[in-house]
Amino acid sequence: MTEVESPYISHPRILVLAVQPGTPPFRIVEIDGEMVGEARTVTDVLLVAAEWGIVVHDLDDPDVVRWVGGDKFTWTPRRR
Repeated sequence: MTEVESPYISHPRILVLAVQPGTPPFRIVEIDGEMVGEARTVTDVLLVAAEWGIVVHDLDDPDVVRWVGGDKFTWTPRRR
């Protein structure tokens, strides 16, 4: 059986990847599939988006931003 892409799966322009260890920890931000910067706070995500001409009105809208490995409140690495 082949997979068919569902019309209901969103493909947001902004992807915020999981927290990376560092001092301080950070998250990589991708826009349109291209790594464009690092974010240490949710404000950094908004600033990077603005630099690319994207105005974000709702950080919880999955059609706008996809948060990987945690939500907009996750800024420390997970303990294993």
